[in-house]
Amino acid sequence: MTPSVRRVWLVTGASRGLGREIVAAALRRGDAVIAAARAAEAVRESFPDAGEALLAVALDVRDEAAARDAVEAGLSRFGRIDVLVNNAGFGLVGAVEEVSGAQFRELLATNVEGLLNVTRAVLPSMRSNRSGHVVNISSQGGFAAALGSGAYAATKFAVEGLSEALALELAPLGVRVTIIEPGSFRTEFLSPSSIVAADTPIADYDSRLDRGVAAANDGRQMGDPAKAAAAIVTVVNDESPPLRLPLGADALARVEGKLESVARELAAWRQLSLSTGFHAEE
Repeated sequence: MTPSVRRVWLVTGASRGLGREIVAAALRRGDAVIAAARAAEAVRESFPDAGEALLAVALDVRDEAAARDAVEAGLSRFGRIDVLVNNAGFGLVGAVEEVSGAQFRELLATNVEGLLNVTRAVLPSMRSNRSGHVVNISSQGGFAAALGSGAYAATKFAVEGLSEALALELAPLGVRVTIIEPGSFRTEFLSPSSIVAADTPIADYDSRLDRGVAAANDGRQMGDPAKAAAAIVTVVNDESPPLRLPLGADALARVEGKLESVARELAAWRQLSLSTGFHAEE
């Protein structure tokens, strides 16, 4: 590597949206990037002047062997991986009952199993080096689910639970973990290419769900993805990065709202919670 390259990133879902912005932010900093996407050519077209600092690799994160191959290609090129950003994923809207088993398994395969495939492929190198940073892109819905997003939220809740445990496991080995919880950012995420509807709509939910909300807000989101990417670079470069970082005013409000709600509920039901233990004389 040239002396100007300070870190080596592996970013999944790198051909568009937040993933592409993270690649751009890392390259601007002078870092090297292994940019993984189903269409590697789309990555190369986005960064025609990146030169040797960019390695675009074709990767469907659902393919465990392909994840290992992508990591090996990156290690062969750059010698190490300092930052892994698990960004690949897609969204699903609809009531929980409306989501078929097949549809939910497909969602899990990408959003959870795909993340694990890439993470397992990267961690041996990070553990060997006793350094690294795993950045898992969750969602504001990974902390507090919303009406009509239960299946998607379930996958992101899984990402958060995995990440919390992973942070505890890896800290003694010099590897950090950060969960990013984006709110609504102006990417392609609300477009039909990134979000799908539950495949068995039920009329009883029509009055509760705004089935056109994704299309109506596509391209109107208030969050700037370039600023989100810059925030992620800031976190990676911090000496004491957070475990969890909401991005955007909407994400921050949702997290704060849930924390307040949980605190109120705990206080209201505290005595019943405490009443379930054995008494001393028992």
